[in-house]
Amino acid sequence: MKRIKLFIAAFIVSAVGAFAFVPVLSTYALDPLADVCSSDPDNAVCKNKEEDANDLIGTLVNTLLFLVGALSTVMIIVGGIFYVISNGDSGKIARAKNTITYAVVGLVVAFVAFAIINWVIKLF
Repeated sequence: MKRIKLFIAAFIVSAVGAFAFVPVLSTYALDPLADVCSSDPDNAVCKNKEEDANDLIGTLVNTLLFLVGALSTVMIIVGGIFYVISNGDSGKIARAKNTITYAVVGLVVAFVAFAIINWVIKLF
């Protein structure tokens, strides 16, 4: 038991310690083309960099929204099946209702996140 606690503590310390290098790496990670764009600002890559980032973020958000929508639809169907086969058992009915409720809440949260992300992308 002590070994497990020691391992978890060492993992947490090393994970938190890794964040010390984030400021050093974030300068390059935020703009890996800074050197290229500073020496040749008319480069085609530098001109389309912002549009490409917005397109990439939009595609990623749309893909994730599709996956969340598909998963929510499947969970609503599963909750309905649980409800039908519950045979009046109150525990199974509560489980089915919770499944449907959480699937709908997840879908609403995904659509709100989609709206917020699109709003932020259009601001910049």
